[in-house]
Amino acid sequence: MTAIEATGTTTSRLSAALWRRPGLLVAALLVLPLAWLGVVYVGSLLSLLLQSFFSFDDFTAQVKQELTLSTYAELFRPSNFDIIKRTVTMAALVTIASAILAFPIAYYAARYARGRWKALFYLGVMLPLWSSYLVKIYAWKMILSREGIISWFADKLHLTPVLDGWLSLPVVGGNSLSVSPTGTFLVFVYIWLPYMILPVQAALERVPQSLIEASHDLGATPASTFRHVILPFTMPGIAAGSIFTFSLTLGDYIVPGIIGTSRLFIGQAVYTQQGTAGNIPLAAAFSVVPVIIMAFYLWFAKKQGAFDAL
Repeated sequence: MTAIEATGTTTSRLSAALWRRPGLLVAALLVLPLAWLGVVYVGSLLSLLLQSFFSFDDFTAQVKQELTLSTYAELFRPSNFDIIKRTVTMAALVTIASAILAFPIAYYAARYARGRWKALFYLGVMLPLWSSYLVKIYAWKMILSREGIISWFADKLHLTPVLDGWLSLPVVGGNSLSVSPTGTFLVFVYIWLPYMILPVQAALERVPQSLIEASHDLGATPASTFRHVILPFTMPGIAAGSIFTFSLTLGDYIVPGIIGTSRLFIGQAVYTQQGTAGNIPLAAAFSVVPVIIMAFYLWFAKKQGAFDAL
């Protein structure tokens, strides 16, 4: 028997064995991905969790590898807790605004756009995602600056006093939109909006047209049809989109680092503590906060049927 024939025989036997035992084939295909998931992904999360139970000696600038909850207690200091509240509030506002903006766009695409118009819709939604993340942020920094196009439009429309009045407010204002919480909010909504539009559009396409027609035939007003027919079908899509907008805002540190004030978000706190301060345990504890928040958020989103719309 030649080497080629032997190789062919071995391959045939292996194929026959895998055909008789499909579970073995599935295991062979999944062993490497599961090993990667278990070692790299889960392993890094467990390492992060372990680091958060250590403490940091400010005098020696060394990590004390003794299990303690003192690092988590530091999260409840007013300065650190304000960072958590600020980040969660921003993530919630961005999610709500994205849902409000995404719905009419997604509704038009699902109900009226056909052929080329639907292709243009997908192109328009996806196009911002193809450009550089940093380029978009720095472009928005120029747009929101005192010399930017928004200030120029406000001046041409004689709305500069209104803009200045808004910027003078203590919570949302600043020297300009580019160094204010309002600017941070606008950039977050712009960047994450496509992640809300697409799930909502997919959910709206699954609304049976017959139900809408039946609602009209039974004398329901457009508002009643929206509230009792369209919105319940759309909620899984909104919940699915909110998973992206909420979680991505929760962990982002680049946008608030370039657009906004000096007040930190969770991502910036993690970057600062593990970099400049060298306080790895506190950085790890801050990193665990979004994980815990998203665990509860995913549980709630699952109850809303969000995973059916992903």
